[in-house]
Amino acid sequence: MGGDGDLYQGKIATGIFAGETKAGERFSLMKVERKSQTLGAKAPVGGIVLFDGEKSDELSDVKVGGHKMLFAGAKTKRPFTDFKLHAEFLVPFMPSGKMESRGNSGIYIQERYEIQILDSFGQRPAANECGGVYRQIAPTMNMSFPPLVWQTFDIDFTSAKWEGDKKTKNAVVSVRHNGVLVHDRVEIKNKTGQGKAEGPEPLPIYFQFHGDPIYFRNLWIVEMK
Repeated sequence: MGGDGDLYQGKIATGIFAGETKAGERFSLMKVERKSQTLGAKAPVGGIVLFDGEKSDELSDVKVGGHKMLFAGAKTKRPFTDFKLHAEFLVPFMPSGKMESRGNSGIYIQERYEIQILDSFGQRPAANECGGVYRQIAPTMNMSFPPLVWQTFDIDFTSAKWEGDKKTKNAVVSVRHNGVLVHDRVEIKNKTGQGKAEGPEPLPIYFQFHGDPIYFRNLWIVEMK
């Protein structure tokens, strides 16, 4: 495969783009495939496997597609308070979509607080882009990979504190997107988007279906007590 322009010309072969400038200076660019450091991480001793391609008894509304991938829309059967969650997800290639119409989904912690999933490759960090605490807190950087590439969220969550029906402390979350810390113990002031109202009772985790073909795999959680 070859290509040329006003200043450069070259050919792509075996993952290398080799060419030369108009002035005759030679250069080469190697293809780089980025992968999350936590891709494929296994649940530690004491962890709860939510989905591993076979096991899914901890989830409701389970739909499994080809290659043992979980369709968006599942929910944990049990509620969770404080935890560490590992999730791997894949967003589709939707080139005609704009804004939030490009692989829209999310992980709803306690069905209240959404960590946004979206095809945000090449976008500026924003609260409605991938890795954002939806419409509240933007990630410190955009760590999105291209669509059709498996990505990871590693989420540490501490539930809000209550005295009766009065909230005394906000929920706190840290998020690593593709292995990079993009939220460091940030406070979530209220429910996000269409999340359920805050309250003292813990609720399940919802892997949101928002109409787009989002897939999950290797889901596990460790309860913090």
